[in-house]
Amino acid sequence: MLKSRMNPRVFWGASLIIGLLLAAALIAPGASDYAFSHAQAWVIDTFGWFYVASVAGFVLVVLVLAMGPTGRLKLGPDDAEPDFPYLSWLAMLFAAGMGIGLMYFAVAEPVQHYAAPPDAVPGTFAAAREGMVITFVHWGVHAWAIYAVVGLSLAYFAHRKGLPLTLRSGLHPLLGRRINGPIGDAVDIFAICGTLFGIATSLGLGVAQINSGLNYLTGLPTGPWVQVGLIALVMGAATISVLTGLDRGVRRLSELNLVIAVGLMLFVLVAGPTGFLLKALVQNFGLYLDHFFERTFNLYAYEPRGWMASWTLFYWAWWIAWSPFVGMFIARISRGRTVREFAMGVLLVPTGFTFLWMTVFGNTAIALDMGTAAGAITQAVQTDLSTALFRFLEYLPGTAITSTLAVLLVAVFFVTSADSGSLVIDTIASGGADDTPRWQRVYWCSLQGLAAALLLLAGGLGALQAATLVAALPFAIIMIALSVGLIRQMYADVAGREIETEAPPLAERVKRILSPARRKDIDRQIERHGLPAMEAVAAALTLGGMETAEVVRGEDGAELVVHHPGWSDFRWSLVATSRALPAFSALNAPEGRRASEWRLTGRGQDGRQHDLTGFTRTQIEAAILEQLERWRRG
Repeated sequence: MLKSRMNPRVFWGASLIIGLLLAAALIAPGASDYAFSHAQAWVIDTFGWFYVASVAGFVLVVLVLAMGPTGRLKLGPDDAEPDFPYLSWLAMLFAAGMGIGLMYFAVAEPVQHYAAPPDAVPGTFAAAREGMVITFVHWGVHAWAIYAVVGLSLAYFAHRKGLPLTLRSGLHPLLGRRINGPIGDAVDIFAICGTLFGIATSLGLGVAQINSGLNYLTGLPTGPWVQVGLIALVMGAATISVLTGLDRGVRRLSELNLVIAVGLMLFVLVAGPTGFLLKALVQNFGLYLDHFFERTFNLYAYEPRGWMASWTLFYWAWWIAWSPFVGMFIARISRGRTVREFAMGVLLVPTGFTFLWMTVFGNTAIALDMGTAAGAITQAVQTDLSTALFRFLEYLPGTAITSTLAVLLVAVFFVTSADSGSLVIDTIASGGADDTPRWQRVYWCSLQGLAAALLLLAGGLGALQAATLVAALPFAIIMIALSVGLIRQMYADVAGREIETEAPPLAERVKRILSPARRKDIDRQIERHGLPAMEAVAAALTLGGMETAEVVRGEDGAELVVHHPGWSDFRWSLVATSRALPAFSALNAPEGRRASEWRLTGRGQDGRQHDLTGFTRTQIEAAILEQLERWRRG
């Protein structure tokens, strides 16, 4: 019998909803497309102001938390070190956050705005300038602020507060223990469905571009059945990657992705109008800053037009719909970084690379279209977006080589989106566990590929995309709640004081560095030092006049609960917690598994975590008394 590690309500509830939505798209693709498209149009038309205001608020929240005193807080214990080197971390951010979209829209979107801008005469230099500014707005800081809100909330509550790495954990300051009930289950199910369908639609776009590239290079026919075969091949590679885990599969592919992407971009930069592109990059960035506030809040309220709904509001809804996936993924890889480092890294570094990418491809395409291409690139974009990149590369030297690299890059983006998405979904469905059985990861990876393939055959990809965007509305509300809870918790932590206890002896600290504690070591410490310390404090409190002071044993530790008339309860717990060591650690794990270290964690009244590994009974008593003193002072 297969072993499992899951939250059954979330795992099977999400599976059932996904199955029902797929069945509706397959049985009645026309009706579902009509229903979801009209729902999407109604939501964007009615709540467009809400999307714009929310996204502006998310940018402000991330900047305030990064630049204020909360920026010094660690995403993990105060002594935590980052799990991944900085460049590997940035590579994974880049691959998961934009991925296939950068390849699909790098030429297509600037050219579309150039051909049909909202405020300029089409096909002019003014249209070219406006097209690049709009592209920067859609793919810049606003998108990454949306991701950062979700990622920062999850990383903070999971890595610093010890809560499961699931969406519900970010609501803990608002809901308390109710996050473990139906409300929390609903939030996690919602996140899984949005993530899977969002990835499925992106995979549909990606496989269409791979098919177009192979058709251009080898004459391979284009069509749904060919694309289904390509999905099967690429998802096979994604399955292998997801089985190797985050450190080996996803990390290595993300680094490969970044190398190929930079190589292709540098080639276009050198082979294209280099001097013009460098000037355009500087000017595009300046225009972006100049138009930042105007584009952030612009809704064309005084001169209504359909362009806003088709572009900016569509993008805001799309990034919000993708935020559970990308936010969860970047939270998982960001343990040990400070809030400021996280926010600045997530906001600025991928945005800067995206600006360079869009300038190199977009401005080169527009320059060629205004010159030697004589409008052919615009025509190709209007005919079939998936062929735009390859038609563009025809006007540069080494077309066969660059087109091959482009196909390879899309394929690797395809794999990284699928495998990182599978890991994220499996983490949510298993209540935040990161050591789930392999069959669960394969299940979600296969379900993603199956959803994309079935919808391609049934023609239901448009309906699914519309449904994903409709789902962005309630998730935007959830994101606001995550922001409120994050601000409340962070500022409470900044206002609190650290536990002042004697550090473990030098020999004990050296031992922990060279030989991280195992679970049985922590269990032994709880039995020999932790429980006696808690029981001694409970007995002293009872003698001192407290109504009740008791120690409650649990599976992973124990909790001291103190009741006093007229006061809120005091709670302080000792729990055994683990974290996986980085893949590049010199410490080896048995049976080829990733090495882990266990810690004895004390959680005080304010929810903060303190590493008490190696502490004696006397030291643990001092830690409890420090928290009691804070409780007494209110």
